[in-house]
Amino acid sequence: MPVATTLPLRDSPGFRAGISIAVAVGLYGISFGALAIAAGLTTLQAMALSALMFTGGSQFAFIGVLSGGGSPGAALGAASLLGVRNGVYGVQMNALIRPPKRLKPVAAHVTIDESAATALGQEGPTERRRGFWTAGLGVFILWNLFTLVGALVGETMGDPNAWGLDGAAVAAFLGLLWPHLKKREPAGIAVAGALVTALCVPWAPAGVPILVAALVATTITLWTGRGIRSDR
Repeated sequence: MPVATTLPLRDSPGFRAGISIAVAVGLYGISFGALAIAAGLTTLQAMALSALMFTGGSQFAFIGVLSGGGSPGAALGAASLLGVRNGVYGVQMNALIRPPKRLKPVAAHVTIDESAATALGQEGPTERRRGFWTAGLGVFILWNLFTLVGALVGETMGDPNAWGLDGAAVAAFLGLLWPHLKKREPAGIAVAGALVTALCVPWAPAGVPILVAALVATTITLWTGRGIRSDR
């Protein structure tokens, strides 16, 4: 009977995948930092969002609502609805990774799209844990580092309207979303959200359309998720 062996980190698929994901995603922090300043936040506020909220889609939604003239309450609502998916990931990762009790708060905080996807893409419990922790902690460190870089750059650029940054949060959000639209279901949810937003824009106050679209997308996701589980 073969004996399972643990690969050194330099040869570990989970570790190498996690590092690649961390670098690629962490660089987006530059755009978030600059756009957060353009939306009217301070460098400290931008850093607090990256450190405490730490979920890229929610963060871009937050500053996107603010940039569009929405209230902080509407921005927080949209960000919170988009962050619901991380709770679903958390249940799955807790069963898959089985972190020690003392590390569960840390594991919960770094449970994001990238750490969950990296873990699920590996074979065997050791590589799954390596992929999860490398991607999760790596993205956290680099995202926060590059958020600071982007915020400092944003402070030196002056009026955001002169650089076209007043509408760039939406473009950055779409750039972060695009890789997740390869399958039919996510693309359908995105189209539904876009239609709802278009219908709401003429009559709803600034910031409310994206809040309604996030609610619709979350509802569809949770509904289809229950359907899949019931089928199994």
